[in-house]
Amino acid sequence: MSPAAPHPVPDAVAYLTGRWAVERELLDLRTDTTGAFRGTACFARTGDDGRVLHVEDGELRWGDAPAVRAGRTLGLDPAPDGTAEVTFADGRPFHGLDLRTGRWTVRHPCAADRYDGTFTVVSPDEWHLRWRTTGPAKDHLLTSVYRRLPPADR
Repeated sequence: MSPAAPHPVPDAVAYLTGRWAVERELLDLRTDTTGAFRGTACFARTGDDGRVLHVEDGELRWGDAPAVRAGRTLGLDPAPDGTAEVTFADGRPFHGLDLRTGRWTVRHPCAADRYDGTFTVVSPDEWHLRWRTTGPAKDHLLTSVYRRLPPADR
């Protein structure tokens, strides 16, 4: 991912709503094992409360292992100021999300590990996400590029 100037977004949930192509590179820094995820991310409203479900689905290749189907589901609860709270699929809190400056950093503790994330919006149709995970169980770097799919692919 090349550095890019952030693109401010006044409403995170409105910006993210839709379908995105996802390309993610994975690196285990302890073992020097690499991997990649290729797929889609769909951000769709679930009801009148503005809540959005974020569902990723695709193919994961890790090291020399055969490719497998992979995905994840998160929730986004919008706030009136344009920010959102991100939750795990079961409703547990994950992190806040504020894209009003076009860049957001977050830290999430998970057991003894720590997840440090950086969100960067680079245009109306592209954003980047970097997760650096450190701790006794993990030493990983994940870099993702999300590109909005054109209307014909939605």
